[in-house]
Amino acid sequence: MCGIVGYTGPRQAYPVILKGLKRLEYRGYDSAGVALLNDGQLNVYKKKGKVAELEEFCTGQDLNSHIGIGHTRWATHGEPSDRNAHPHRSQGGHLAMIHNGIIENYAQIKKELLGKGYHFTSDTDTEVLLNFIEDIKTNNNCTLEEALRIALKRIVGAYCILLVSDDDPETIIAARKGSPLVIGIGKGEHFLASDASPIIEYTKEVVYVNDYEIAIVRPDELILKNIGNEKQTPFITKLDLELAAIEKGGYEHFMLKEIHEQPDTIFDCLRGRLLPQSGQIIMSGVDNHIDALKNAQRIIIVACGTSWHAGLVAEYQIEELCRIPVEVEYASEFRYRNPVINEGDVIIAISQSGETADTLVALESAKEKGAFIFGVVNAVGSSIARLSNAGAYTHAGPEIGVASTKAFTGQLAVLTMMALKIGYAKGTISEARYMQLMHELQAVPEKVKEILADTSVIQNIAAKYKDAHDFLFLGRGYNFPVALEGALKLKEISYIHAEGYPAAEMKHGPIALVDDQLPVVFVATKDSYYEKIVSNVQEIKARKGKVIAVATAADDVIPGMADDVMFVPDADEVIAPLLSTIPLQLLSYYVGLAKGLDVDKPRNLAKSVTVE
Repeated sequence: MCGIVGYTGPRQAYPVILKGLKRLEYRGYDSAGVALLNDGQLNVYKKKGKVAELEEFCTGQDLNSHIGIGHTRWATHGEPSDRNAHPHRSQGGHLAMIHNGIIENYAQIKKELLGKGYHFTSDTDTEVLLNFIEDIKTNNNCTLEEALRIALKRIVGAYCILLVSDDDPETIIAARKGSPLVIGIGKGEHFLASDASPIIEYTKEVVYVNDYEIAIVRPDELILKNIGNEKQTPFITKLDLELAAIEKGGYEHFMLKEIHEQPDTIFDCLRGRLLPQSGQIIMSGVDNHIDALKNAQRIIIVACGTSWHAGLVAEYQIEELCRIPVEVEYASEFRYRNPVINEGDVIIAISQSGETADTLVALESAKEKGAFIFGVVNAVGSSIARLSNAGAYTHAGPEIGVASTKAFTGQLAVLTMMALKIGYAKGTISEARYMQLMHELQAVPEKVKEILADTSVIQNIAAKYKDAHDFLFLGRGYNFPVALEGALKLKEISYIHAEGYPAAEMKHGPIALVDDQLPVVFVATKDSYYEKIVSNVQEIKARKGKVIAVATAADDVIPGMADDVMFVPDADEVIAPLLSTIPLQLLSYYVGLAKGLDVDKPRNLAKSVTVE
């Protein structure tokens, strides 16, 4: 949550920062601002609303500067407003700071500062921290770097901080704990950002800052220190990312582009790993730890949101193919309830960004108790990737749309390969079944292309139901998590209330909602539950509900019962979620579009949840 950008070097800073904020706007878009230093003059410009409104506000202002910091906000403390927008200026006027995260003990520090005569112009915890740093610097007559270090030892919470001072016109001081920070290394210049998307235009060499590290960044110098003031050696990583990956590429929205990228992203995820011709699945993270995985007494999957739904699919796959008990946990609950974790338990952490705050804290706790951590993430170099004992990247590429689409199918592809590989190594699936599912998985990219070849039917369904007040999504077995994911997508993109349920649970309450105004979406592909789901469809039709079905191509039963049908190619039920989720992504996209909403930036949501 929140996007941060910084620059110091020979270029004009404002255009670099503004372009970076536009690329990071998926992280937050309540307000935006910049702080620019020029000849000892510190200018701060900020505005409620999207980055475009900041850009308009800055027209005609003094923007000449070779150093600056910028921020696009997802509100935590204080409503979206001009005064709560970042950057904040210290009471003395000499410092400016941007911040991603939450300072949990800000109220206590604010009370102390009020007692010293400080006043505050915003409702934010960030302004409190900034004035706390200024107070330490003034009273201890120390450097800004030392004042920051002292302050960080006192505060509780998560942060990524960028700090500039008008008496040091070339230096940005940064620090992180629990919120991501990447520094791009150019020739006589440095770039700072929440992720690599604002940086790749200028350099492919980056340093991922670790928790509890402070960076002193000048045009020709990068110094990393830990909070104990000991110098650290920066580890330079080469970005495997192209500029085109973060552009719309002719599509109207990032979400539509990312839905249509899925044949390629799933193929990229499988490429070099899934080798049905030789009967092999090559995943080094699994290969190197196969004993720990196949001998696990229990697997706990920890995730949030869409990633949690991917974990539910994996629960069905692992229990069926590997015969290992699986629990799927919300990271936000798992971290607080003092769970029983035994040495040798396997924790699979799923996160698109690899920075999800609740998941990170849950993993740290589980690791301390002796669990083996396996990360499934999309973002290379992310915190979860570095914390894990082993892992697998989904290789889905940057996902800019806030609602996850291609990252979800990438997670499903990785988890399916893991289940197949562990099950085969353990001997809990036959070679014939193993080979069959490998071939079925290999065929998924082409089958997704089939679904995407003509979306006109889904567009018409979306137009038909866009004014509905509620939706019900139902599925059984492997399709139950797909129903949950479909309901989540519709809520995120269209703001229509939607609930996902196991179809058999419909009679235990939700059927009371059914009338001739309620669209009910059945994920009803041909599987071992098919006859049961047909009965559930009949129960809805008997109560005059409107049935929208995701059905297998050539099915001649469901289409005769449903009001509207979205077809997917035939697939084994273990593989089917990779296909049946695609029409639901498109349905949510086209409903949001029909309602005139910003499908890439749904209200109140941010892409990466780096605060609790």
